[in-house]
Amino acid sequence: MKKLLLSIIIVALAIIGAGCAEKTSEGKESTTVKLGVSGTDTRIWDFVAKKAEKEGINIEIVSFSDYVAPNTALAEDEIDVNAFQTVAYFDVFIKEHNLDLVPIATTVLAPMGIYSEKYKDVKDIPDGAKIALPNDASNQGRALLLLQEAGLIELPKDFDPNGDLTQIKENPKNIEFVPMVPAQTPRALPDVAASVINNGIAGDAGLSPLEDAIFVESETATPYLNIIAVQEKDKDNKTYKRLAELYQSEDTAEFIEKEYKGNMIPTFVPLSNIGW
Repeated sequence: MKKLLLSIIIVALAIIGAGCAEKTSEGKESTTVKLGVSGTDTRIWDFVAKKAEKEGINIEIVSFSDYVAPNTALAEDEIDVNAFQTVAYFDVFIKEHNLDLVPIATTVLAPMGIYSEKYKDVKDIPDGAKIALPNDASNQGRALLLLQEAGLIELPKDFDPNGDLTQIKENPKNIEFVPMVPAQTPRALPDVAASVINNGIAGDAGLSPLEDAIFVESETATPYLNIIAVQEKDKDNKTYKRLAELYQSEDTAEFIEKEYKGNMIPTFVPLSNIGW
């Protein structure tokens, strides 16, 4: 009886042990990483996930519908990593919310565009026209820089990338700007002369910066590069750093260029280039 009981205990422990130390087909231990993104386009991370799986890293993608939840979820340990935001947005958000988050790698530049259902050229936008643009700090500042690049307004030389409408220096066409939640900017198109829409939201609305925008930003400064972020305590985590390396590999860059046809630009630079 004692031998039978001992055998049962040994088998039970073996089963429990097997569950804790799950292994891949190549015999490597498997680790699951919860990755937070905003929106529904996960093509790049799906590509990276296939490579990571071969190394025993399972990426579980968690999609959020806004730009706030992915950072709060990361700070509250609901996810392990996030990848959805620009440097400019990240810097403002962690300062305002006092979060211990840090970037571990850059990913892509997702060009912002000016879209219109009424005009084919920004030069055709008339005096007194309404233009919709995002109301959050980093996206609004970026939108204003884009409008300046398009020749519609003038900003001061020391303009803050997170600046707002009060910093417009010249508005020769007396354009009326209509700030709104970023997700609403595509829906505003029927009611305005033009709308400034960031890349991810444009994609979700079925719009392509290169095909549909009447003006699109050029490859710009580092504040608008997207990043992979983690909690500060995890900045040296080998698994997360490996995910960053898999993203910043040559084959991932080739996939991005081919899949997005210039609508998403792989931009892998040292963290020191973005002020970290």
